[in-house]
Amino acid sequence: MIRPKILQFDDGDGRSAGWLLLLLILYSLPLDTIAKEPISKDLPAAAVLNPAAELWRDVRQRDQPTTGSTQVRGVDSGVLINAYGDQWRKFRMQQLIPVGGYALMGIVIALAVFYLMRGKVPIEGSESDKKLPRYSTYERMIHWFMASIFLFLAITGLILLFGRPVLIPMLGKEAFSILASACKEGHNLIGPLFLFALILVFSQFVRRNIYQKGDLNWLLKGGGIVGKKHVSSNFFNMGEKTMFWMLVFVGAVIVISGLVLVFPLFGQGREWMELAHVGHAIGALLMIGVIIGHIYIGTIGMQGAIEGMKTGYCDLNWAKEHHDLWAGRAEERGEALSNEEVAQLTHNHPLPSSLGVRTQEAGK
Repeated sequence: MIRPKILQFDDGDGRSAGWLLLLLILYSLPLDTIAKEPISKDLPAAAVLNPAAELWRDVRQRDQPTTGSTQVRGVDSGVLINAYGDQWRKFRMQQLIPVGGYALMGIVIALAVFYLMRGKVPIEGSESDKKLPRYSTYERMIHWFMASIFLFLAITGLILLFGRPVLIPMLGKEAFSILASACKEGHNLIGPLFLFALILVFSQFVRRNIYQKGDLNWLLKGGGIVGKKHVSSNFFNMGEKTMFWMLVFVGAVIVISGLVLVFPLFGQGREWMELAHVGHAIGALLMIGVIIGHIYIGTIGMQGAIEGMKTGYCDLNWAKEHHDLWAGRAEERGEALSNEEVAQLTHNHPLPSSLGVRTQEAGK
């Protein structure tokens, strides 16, 4: 009779069974250590402490440097533990997210209150029957190119920053994980285009955004909000010029920090990437707050403000009210056109790109 061999450990001298028994004993040692570890009274009864927690806590909190030497070559390869990672996490969760969220909400609430008190700022004397050419086709194209990129990056960035506390209760964890993953990939893919758009806008508009005599007076009077007298301005007023330079310098911080985060190939370690994340988030929140005000003025805040970027032409009375120095020079040169002429030109012949040269000279 042949008996089936269910399991055979012995190869004749018992060594296989001995090795297997030794492996089982070695494997059970960590489990036995964890089982005998005293459980903290502050933890639930089912919680089990990590036996290495004390080791890593001592490494992180010791006075000596946490960087050593290793044969492995690479960024942070000699760092046993990143002592600043927990500080960055706490700053992001306890300060950056709540303070940034309250700041953006405060801006929106302030603009809503201002609109309820002031309403839409109308054109004094209503719209004119004449218009002035203000922006060329190329200028409007690069403006909307940057605007579309900025809005996409702002929306995806806000979802990544505020999505967990705001969207998870609404969408659930699974739906939010899909949305956050798509936002992350889209943000990283489109982000470098912001640098290209920033260079185009800077090269085209920098000459007309140099501060001039009278700009400080515009600022002190709040662009006409303080007092009842009209405040003179050139092609761009002090507020528009300040927003332009904020876009340039703060945008440069956003671009540089974003490249550090997206392309970890410059030799930067985790500490530099944590610092880049802080600078990127603060700069982005600052610019988003400014652009919210910019969008408010161009939509419901002021009559005629957005027409220049939509059609290339602005109302003559609006130009005299908000940019009278430029409007006066343009009218003297005979650039004012009737509404019928503008309708015919915009239908048959878009604004030439050479208009930018004339408006640059007019803005001096």
